[in-house]
This record gives sequence, structure tokens and C-alpha cells, in this order.
Amino acid sequence: MLFKAKVLVTLRKSILDVQGKAVLHALQSLSYTGVKSARIGKYIELEIEADTLEAATAVTESACKKLLANPVMEDFHIEVEELSDVHRS
Repeated sequence: MLFKAKVLVTLRKSILDVQGKAVLHALQSLSYTGVKSARIGKYIELEIEADTLEAATAVTESACKKLLANPVMEDFHIEVEELSDVHRS
């Protein structure tokens, strides 16, 4: 079976987000004064061939811990779903 894993990687709240601060400053200078905070992250999609949803989830978690996210500075959130034949790219 083929699964799609969606991974959102974000800096931990305790880590200063320099890019987020720059984006916030730029937005406010463009008159988006209602924007009070901005944090930058990464979005990653993986297609995984596995026997079960649990196996695909385990592969995704392992990939996040070993490569996709820095465990010292970043957190990650994953969603895994089975792809039907219609949704395959």
C-alpha cells in the first residue's frame, strides 16, 4: 500500500526564530499591523510504501528523528494517510 505522510517541522518555542522576526518586521512595515507574531517552519510530504498505516507512521517518525528535524531545536507533527489510486501522483 502507498501512504502519504505530511510533516510539519517547527522551531521549539524556546528557540529564537530569526527568520520569523524578519518576516514579522516586513509584514508590519507593509501595514499588516495586526500581525503580532510570525514563526517559520518546514513542510515536507513523503510517499511511503508500507504494509500498514502503523508501519508508514513508524517510518515517518524515524525519518523525522534521524534527518528531517533537529531534535535539539525543532519539534515535528506528522499526519499519515493511505493514498487511493485516484490520489497517486
